[in-house]
Amino acid sequence: MPESMPANPLTEIRFAIPFDQIEAAHVEPAVEQLLAEAKANIDALANDDGPRTFENTLLALEASTEKLGFAMGVTGHLEGVRTTDELREAYNKVQPAVSSFYTSVALNEKLYRQIKRYADTEEAKSLSPLQARFLHKTLDDFRKSGADLPADGKKRLEQINIELTELTVKFSQNVLDATNAYELLIDDEAKLAGLPKSAREMARESAKSKDKEGWRFTLQAPSYGPLMTYLDDRSTREAVWRAYNTRAASGDLSNREIIADVLRLRQEKARLLGYANFADLVLEDRMAKSGAKAQEFVRELRARTEPAFERENAELQAFRENLEGPDAPKIEPWDVGYYAEKLRKSLYDFEEEEVKPYFPYEAVKQGMFDLVGKLYGLRVVEQDDLPVWHPDVQAYRVEDEDGSVLGSFYADYFPREDKRPGAWMDSFLTGKKLSDGWEPHLGLMCGNLNPPVGDKPALLTHNDVETLFHEFGHLLHHLLTRVEIRSLAGTNVAWDFVELPSQIMENWCWEREALDLFARHWETGETIPQELFEKMLRARNFRSANHQMRQLSFGTLDLALHVDYDSASDGDPVSYANRIAAEFVPAPLPEDYSMLTAFSHLFSGPVAYAAAYYSYKWSETLDADAFSRFAREGIFSRETGAAFREAVLSKGDSEEPEELFRRFMGRDPDPEALLVRLGLAVAS
Repeated sequence: MPESMPANPLTEIRFAIPFDQIEAAHVEPAVEQLLAEAKANIDALANDDGPRTFENTLLALEASTEKLGFAMGVTGHLEGVRTTDELREAYNKVQPAVSSFYTSVALNEKLYRQIKRYADTEEAKSLSPLQARFLHKTLDDFRKSGADLPADGKKRLEQINIELTELTVKFSQNVLDATNAYELLIDDEAKLAGLPKSAREMARESAKSKDKEGWRFTLQAPSYGPLMTYLDDRSTREAVWRAYNTRAASGDLSNREIIADVLRLRQEKARLLGYANFADLVLEDRMAKSGAKAQEFVRELRARTEPAFERENAELQAFRENLEGPDAPKIEPWDVGYYAEKLRKSLYDFEEEEVKPYFPYEAVKQGMFDLVGKLYGLRVVEQDDLPVWHPDVQAYRVEDEDGSVLGSFYADYFPREDKRPGAWMDSFLTGKKLSDGWEPHLGLMCGNLNPPVGDKPALLTHNDVETLFHEFGHLLHHLLTRVEIRSLAGTNVAWDFVELPSQIMENWCWEREALDLFARHWETGETIPQELFEKMLRARNFRSANHQMRQLSFGTLDLALHVDYDSASDGDPVSYANRIAAEFVPAPLPEDYSMLTAFSHLFSGPVAYAAAYYSYKWSETLDADAFSRFAREGIFSRETGAAFREAVLSKGDSEEPEELFRRFMGRDPDPEALLVRLGLAVAS
């Protein structure tokens, strides 16, 4: 007999989350109930005068907010993938109370005293390394959350946290609304010159979906990317580029004041807690340790990259002049992708469109599953007994080689107007250790890939394939965890380490043996011809310095905003950001450029990737080095895969990330490996 459902589907933790039953009307009553329960749990722990143990103190603290966290996680997820006006309103309404509660937990003097009481017990002095790490991190979290502040400081910190939550939720919603507010309809096919057939078909389908004639273009990545890369009509490219890079910069959806307020509040919070700046607060327990160390890392990479960057940009301008004559205009931002693609084709006789027929989404996904079967002994099978939030969503179960179930996950990979842009992975549930094994984990991965068009399957670019593998790497980090304490399990690791499991997966997208698992022409079933594969490899590092400088510009800007920025002397943060960006771009930026107002990585949460965007490059140095072992010992080596699974994927934050890396590689990271892979240095 099926398990009976509660009246409100958000009030209980269930593996089979009833997405088909959750409505906006459930959010407020569920959160009110779960907030009351969580507060009662905290009060009970704070006022318990009995002897303190690991179980009734630390584990009780972790469990006290589990149901509330689950409900907010599910609600926040739905607001990002299937939003409605009603859901958004409900989610916004409960955020302040939830934020206030979580802040109050860290500021609860009685609760903090209980943790310190436990730390003084004999049991606490003889904990296992994992338990001792949890105790240390818990005490540190309380301190960094303001537990040692005086009463007025605690009150102000609570206000700051509530404001940051409200502001960053609004930021994300403005970006989504501004993205969806734009559309370009073209009714003359002659104006589509240069655009690939696949992009035209998608634009035609988009117009039909809105009961419109012609070809419809949006600011969603599958529409925006091909237009900027291939469309001959320069004026259209300019118009769309400007629309994309001024999202949420003005009018009712403007994020300008929100950014200024967020930066001010983050800096105030850091100073209140005794840190020089927000970056130092965030990075203290990450691999970089401080804002200054992260800035040094970014500066060193920039210095190694700039000569090649300048050379690449001179080559691009010379190429345009060769095409159009010595009087050809200087390259503008909306020209870069267009001429770069033409240059790549002329140098390597290769363009992304050539390989798309070999990357049908379903085949790529199955090949990815086959790959982790070879590496880690996993079996991924479709699961039809989990409710989903949209018909496009698929659910899967992951089994270990002994048949035990490791967990399940959802895949939601096509764009919708009620879904936020980008690609991401997240977790719903972290399974607990049982006497005879483990509960299964539950996660998800989302993206916005090229959707199917007409009778054709969804055909991916090679970059899309890398994105799919990247997010699946994050998912494996969650599903393969074997850490008994939820707060230290899965992807709950330092953010400059969390990208290692994801970015290392991208390497297999460049290996012939791996590609042959899934890269097959959607009509003929043929693998990628060797000549085309060699073109791909030759083109792999095309303008790699530009790609690296783009990432370094984001990392530099992020750190500057959270280490150096002073509103009194530096003025408007958007203008400040543009002055920094100008040092990293291949073409001068227009005055109204405002990428910052849609920079969701930095402003979509109270912390998000703030002061941590550098971690993409930091982790990339780790992944380039770590993959060298697979390259040396065999890209399908089960022994090497088992070592990586044991040392990294299963360990979560149970040990320092430096130690986990050393356990896999037998030494500290070699930063030269990344520069060699990008063709910016020669292997020694």
